Amino acid sequence: MRIVVADCTVDYEGRLTAHLPRATRLVMVKADGCVAVHADGGAYKPLNWMNAPNHLIEEDGRWVVTNTKGERLVIEFHEIHFETSVELGEDPGLRKDGVELELQRLVAENPEVLGDGMTLIRREYPTPIGPVDLLCRDADGGTVAVEIKRRGEIDGVEQLARYLEFLSRDDRLAPIRGIFAAQEVKPQARVLAGERGIEWRELDYDALRGAESAALRLF
Repeated sequence: MRIVVADCTVDYEGRLTAHLPRATRLVMVKADGCVAVHADGGAYKPLNWMNAPNHLIEEDGRWVVTNTKGERLVIEFHEIHFETSVELGEDPGLRKDGVELELQRLVAENPEVLGDGMTLIRREYPTPIGPVDLLCRDADGGTVAVEIKRRGEIDGVEQLARYLEFLSRDDRLAPIRGIFAAQEVKPQARVLAGERGIEWRELDYDALRGAESAALRLF
């Protein structure tokens, strides 16, 4: 990861145009090529960013980041206060707690709780940035990536959006849609899911366990 703290201005051109006037900001370049510009506030969300894959050109006093979608991010550096690069290595990923693992197992065994005709392709389907919980197929034959959380918050939606970005590049899976499932999906997560074109579902843990118990008694 490369980290720069500097006085800078930022201009974005793409689906819309945006300008950030000169101020001291944190600029990050991750190993996958993602470029993000942060202020000292606003929680984890960057002011502006360019997801990978992209192309970064370093010129004298400025960076120009472009991608195949026609987007362009230009960062003009006026004064650099700090700069460093650190190799973080491979991340083991987020470890789910017992409830999330159990929810994942129960939904994998009862995928129709996500929609009529839904079937499981595979649990823990790999992507370059980590495995998505479930890969399913819907009644129309479409591919569905499912991320399961105990508490459905906006970071989980962003996580699924990143998985979908990588999975959609695989011609065997595209077109692919996403479902964000949790025992409780927070209002902010519902809004963000809508903005990202991701569906959401709330899961009844007790009902899922009951369905499993009934199946065991039946057979």
